[in-house]
Amino acid sequence: MIVLTKRNHEKFVVNHLQIEYIETIPESKIVMMNHDYYLVRESVEEIVQKIAEYNAKVMDIHRELTIVDNR
Repeated sequence: MIVLTKRNHEKFVVNHLQIEYIETIPESKIVMMNHDYYLVRESVEEIVQKIAEYNAKVMDIHRELTIVDNR
């Protein structure tokens, strides 16, 4: 899950696994798998970075749990 900002500055959390695609129009339009969409202040690059950071964090937690379980 990643935190994004709506055009009215309201923060919300989105499940990045449900994103179908992102358009730049000039703000970022996130289209979900169910075809709902959100207009957000973050750029496409920022959104991709947030997703990458979240996935890395999940992998780190998984790796840490795996190391602890093997002891």
